[in-house]
Amino acid sequence: MAFTTNNLSPYPKLAINNGIFASRSSPTSFFPSKSFLGTSSFSVGSLSFAINHRSSSRTHINGSRWSSTVFRCFSLKSELSVSSDGHGSHGASAERVVVLVIGGGGREHALCYALQRSPACDAIFCAPGNAGISTSGNATCIPDLDISDSSAVISFCREWSVGLVVVGPEAPLVSGLANDLVMAGIPTFGPSAEAAALEGSKNFMKTICDKYGIPTAKYQTFSDASAAKQYIKEQGAPIVIKADGLAAGKGVTVAMTLEEAYEAVDSMLVEGVFGSAGCQVIVEEFLEGEEASFFALVDGENAIPLESAQDHKRVGDGDTGCKFVGVLYAGLMIEKKSGLPKLIEYNVRFGDPESQVLMVRLESDLAKVLLAACRGELKGVSLKWSPGSAMVVVMASKGYPGSYEKGTVIRDLEEAEHVAPSVKIFHAGTALDSDGNFIATGGRVLGITANGKDLEEARDKAYQAVEEINWPGGFYRKDIGWRALSSKAIC
Repeated sequence: MAFTTNNLSPYPKLAINNGIFASRSSPTSFFPSKSFLGTSSFSVGSLSFAINHRSSSRTHINGSRWSSTVFRCFSLKSELSVSSDGHGSHGASAERVVVLVIGGGGREHALCYALQRSPACDAIFCAPGNAGISTSGNATCIPDLDISDSSAVISFCREWSVGLVVVGPEAPLVSGLANDLVMAGIPTFGPSAEAAALEGSKNFMKTICDKYGIPTAKYQTFSDASAAKQYIKEQGAPIVIKADGLAAGKGVTVAMTLEEAYEAVDSMLVEGVFGSAGCQVIVEEFLEGEEASFFALVDGENAIPLESAQDHKRVGDGDTGCKFVGVLYAGLMIEKKSGLPKLIEYNVRFGDPESQVLMVRLESDLAKVLLAACRGELKGVSLKWSPGSAMVVVMASKGYPGSYEKGTVIRDLEEAEHVAPSVKIFHAGTALDSDGNFIATGGRVLGITANGKDLEEARDKAYQAVEEINWPGGFYRKDIGWRALSSKAIC
């Protein structure tokens, strides 16, 4: 389980993952968060770390055709068999696959990092990928592959015998990439467009909540601005306004006054700032409390939470409905006044930056587990996590989430990663300039991740690494983990 605050501030998203929560049994024992003042994530269970032994060999791909040499630097792995619990063991040669990861952010870098350690992987491609993924050797990036073109992705998969596609971002899922890949016979970890509507339409998610009695915030859906404003006037402020569709993480306004709420409605329904994503708005009651994010791997019938297994039934009457294969991520609010959880949203993919702390701790063979999910074979599978704690500090471009300068140079990343063997820097928005320097191309740019025997050690290592990075154009929060470490002074 991950605990997180809303991403509604100028602070970059930040996450920590620690085992301290294993002994917490009630909502009142959750770490408190800075409501609406920043974003931090916490996940239940013990943490893992595996040192990334990187090869110095590089593979370059030019033009529209890819050289067969791309496989050479990935295929020199010992043959391992993987037992039903998802762990590697010496023995007969097991199934090996070529994996394509769709996306190019920090989440996808973390997935590539975990897959590279997978005995079941012969090669890992990432499209489009980013400079950090490419230079780290965690995957071979395919920047020219148009991931919005299903036929192009299918052609690539067939040409390179891809045996597993892992779709990272939500937009390709909502647009139906997984549908097309599965129809073409390519195992794909990610839900269909119909199932992805759980994230792609907030109104659909709310309808599911109504139908099955899932506790959620009181709401109404509107396509008419005047009607929405009348409802807002009746309910009063504070109140939450949400664009119905995907809006690149920017479609939510927590209005503390009626005027702010009216402005949000006008921007979405009248001015159309979010295009078709804002053709409908959800006006929702404001909930105060602690947020929690719960992840599970789902194969359509079974689900594996981070540390245990449970049955997962389809939503339709008579066990029918859209089959969901992928990651189901429930954003919950532990309401302050009642102490009870309410569903805020569903996401249909790994979170970011939650993936970063999860992937450094995972010891199971990720490729085998994801293949089992694709095949409906998660029953009996368990995940192994190493002990300890992990934390990630996200560095963002100055000005984020507002306007920010692109192209600022980032130096000394290699030195930062050598602060400790447990430090791993995940790239979310970087490229290389003509001189070979890393430059920032996005808002949230780097995720400096570290593990330790406890949260304090993980925090210290992460910040030691951050301090080594020479990036005048970036910034980061300096207080991550402060509530968990309340007995220590955190500057």
